[in-house]
Amino acid sequence: MATDVRLAWELTRGSDRQEWWRVGLTAAGAALATGFALAAVALASLRGYYSVPFGHGLLNSPGERSGVIVSLLLLLVPVLGFLGQCARIGAVHRDRRLAGLRLAGATPAQVRRIAALETGLACLAGSLLATAVAVPVLLGLWSSPTVPAWAGLALVALGVPVLGAATGALALRRVVASPLGWVRRTRPSSGRGPGLLFVGGVLAVLLLALVAVANTAGGDRARVPLTVFALVLVVGGGTVWLAGGTSLLVGRLLAGRARSAATLIAAERLRDDPWAAARTHAAVLLVTIVGTGFVGIRQVFLAVLDAMRRDGSLGMDMSFYVTGLDLTAAAILVALAITLSGLAVGTAESLANRRRGLAAQAAAGVPRAVLGRALLLETALPLAPAVVLAGTGGMAIGVWYGSLTAGRAAQTVPYAALLVPVGVYVCCLLAAATSLPLLRRSVHPAELRYA
Repeated sequence: MATDVRLAWELTRGSDRQEWWRVGLTAAGAALATGFALAAVALASLRGYYSVPFGHGLLNSPGERSGVIVSLLLLLVPVLGFLGQCARIGAVHRDRRLAGLRLAGATPAQVRRIAALETGLACLAGSLLATAVAVPVLLGLWSSPTVPAWAGLALVALGVPVLGAATGALALRRVVASPLGWVRRTRPSSGRGPGLLFVGGVLAVLLLALVAVANTAGGDRARVPLTVFALVLVVGGGTVWLAGGTSLLVGRLLAGRARSAATLIAAERLRDDPWAAARTHAAVLLVTIVGTGFVGIRQVFLAVLDAMRRDGSLGMDMSFYVTGLDLTAAAILVALAITLSGLAVGTAESLANRRRGLAAQAAAGVPRAVLGRALLLETALPLAPAVVLAGTGGMAIGVWYGSLTAGRAAQTVPYAALLVPVGVYVCCLLAAATSLPLLRRSVHPAELRYA
């Protein structure tokens, strides 16, 4: 085992800058996942009424805590998408390197361990950093944490690296099985495998939400948070799978009808690898659903609160409810920032993996401006219908929640929620545009030396 650790470290240290970007971003993603999970575990370990010295009493009651726990666990979904994009940084180089080890005489088990260690050690660094920050904060806010709380914190701190290592080994299983095929290929084949990993992670988050909320609140109090959580996952899963099918359909339609070189290049790319869009946009679509639904729910909720305040039936101070809404909005903005970071990383990695083909197109006379427009179209074309569907699903969730408050306030359609999909779509295009400076280096004629 020590030999495998040393070999994994030497391979990482001797790699190019892309490997260090992958290690750093993977550690950052693992730190975020650990931080969110630690906060959820700490809140889930509280039983009954407990006075928390911040949040205007939002965390004192089990019912409100269950909603906060669900929000924290939902933040794990964009983090999973971000980690999935980080895992693909330098994928071609790493696949060939591990295939070379296999051809040099390394056993399949040894190559799997090395692959797992490369990802697991990065996740361990991020997990330890987040734990080192979280434990002093917890001790400062909680005078005597319970034994289940400490056990949950330890489980999260060790579980994130273990899951990261298992994911790394699983993602490279085909390299171990067929090293010759991977050495000969110019790029790894794509398909639904990474998407299934993402779906598996989301299902694990759902299971954690069920356990945490059931432990924190009773059946009636947990019903609404779990219902919203389940609706988000169902609509999000359908939207993600639709994104892959839409990419293939758009690619096929535009490939025969494109009237510009940029559209033709983007269409061929979508037709060649339609599920790349689904993998990249999965977390984007889920955040769109959550954000759209939240804006609708916020509008309805504030109308109900205003009506209750006027008739004197408001049970708590207004700041109690406003704080909850503000914290939810902040969580959604954090999720959007993580998602856009993952999208930018995925777009940049796509350019890096295709730099030889891009350099060949530039050498054949294709202007760099055309290649840049094609890059943006690869994001814009499949994302547009998926965002429309995600916004529609989020709007439906907001309207459904509004129907639960019938009779308490005047019912209005939350049209403001329709601005969320538009804003997310524009932000995604801007995130994809951040990789355009990398295009200049990717089309350099020197890249043709490695063709």
